[in-house]
Amino acid sequence: MPLVPMRQILLEAAKGGYGVGAFNVNNMEQIQAIMKACSETQSPVIIQASRGALKYANMIYLKKLMEAAVIENPDVPVAVHLDHGNSLDTCKAAIELGFTSVMIDASLEADGKAIASYEYNVKTTKSVVDYAHPRGVTVEAELGALGGIEDGHGAGLAADDTSHLTNPDQVVDFVKKTGCDCLAVAIGTSHGAYKTMRYDKDGNPRPPALALELIERIEQKLAEAGYPNYPLVMHGSSSVPPELVEIVNKYGGAMKKTMGIPMQDIQFGIKRGVRKINVDTDGRIAITGAIRKVFAQKPEEFDPRSYLAPAREALYDLIKGKVRDFGQTGHAKDYKPATLEDMKAYYASRK
Repeated sequence: MPLVPMRQILLEAAKGGYGVGAFNVNNMEQIQAIMKACSETQSPVIIQASRGALKYANMIYLKKLMEAAVIENPDVPVAVHLDHGNSLDTCKAAIELGFTSVMIDASLEADGKAIASYEYNVKTTKSVVDYAHPRGVTVEAELGALGGIEDGHGAGLAADDTSHLTNPDQVVDFVKKTGCDCLAVAIGTSHGAYKTMRYDKDGNPRPPALALELIERIEQKLAEAGYPNYPLVMHGSSSVPPELVEIVNKYGGAMKKTMGIPMQDIQFGIKRGVRKINVDTDGRIAITGAIRKVFAQKPEEFDPRSYLAPAREALYDLIKGKVRDFGQTGHAKDYKPATLEDMKAYYASRK
C-alpha cells in the first residue's frame, strides 16, 4: 500500500465516527513501535515529524524510515505528515521529499513564537494550499494559539490564558479563504508535559480547563456553511499517564507533578468532529522511563540495543492503547486507499 493522503484518512474517520492518532517520530525505534501497534490492531495512522525532529534526524532519513514502514506494513493506511511547518519553504521541502500532508502553523509568525495576525495566517496558509493541492498534498492549518512550548515551537502561553482560543466566528471565513483540509483548534490544550499549573489544596495537579464547548460550536458553524463533517485537529493531546511518570522518577528522573489531557475529554472531541489527535509527549515519557530502568538495573550495560529495544516495546504498548481509545482499531481495510494522483484530480475539480 502506498502512502495515503491524510485528507482521505480523516474523511473516512469522519464517516466512521472515530479519531486517528498522529504520532511524532524522531528515529527508527519509534516508527517500528508505532507500526507494530497499528498493524496488529489494523489501525490507519498518521506518522508525523516536527521541524525539531527533521533537524535532529535530517528530513530524508526520516522520510526513508517512513517508506520502510509502509513497505513492511502494506495493509496499514499511513499518511506522512509535517508537523508545525513554519513557512511555505519548509512545507515545500517536505512535499518535495514525498510527505503526503503538511501543517502550516501560521497562527504564529515564522519564528514559531510570536502570535501572528489573522490576516497573516490567512495569507500564509493560502500560499501553502496553493502549492500543495496541485500536488495532491493535504494541508492542515491552525486558528488560535496553543499554550506551552515543544521543540522550540510555541508562544509559551500560560495554561489559563484564554485570550487566544479559536474564535468560532472566524472559522468559516478562514476555511473558505484558505481552502485548508483540516483545522487545528485551540481549546486550552498545550504542548509539552506540563499542561496545567492548576493544583488542589494538597498540591496535586488538576486537569487542564478545556473549552470543549468550542468544538461543538465550530463544527456546527462549519456544517451550516456547507462543510459537514469537517475534520478538526487536537494538538497537545498527550494524557501524561502518572504511571509512566512514576517509572521515570523511580529510576532517577525528576519530573514534576503534572497532568495531561483526560482521555474522556479527547473522546468528547472525537464524538463532535475531532479526527486527528496529536500525541508526542506520552511517547517521550514511555521511552525515557524504559531506558532509565535499564540503566538503573543494569549499569554495566553499554549496548544501545539493550535499552532501545525495551524503549521500543514501551512505546508499542502505549500506542496500542491510544489507537484503541481513539476508536481507530479495525478500520485499516474499510476503504481503497487514494493516491496523490487521485487527490490532484480531486483538487483540480474543485476550482
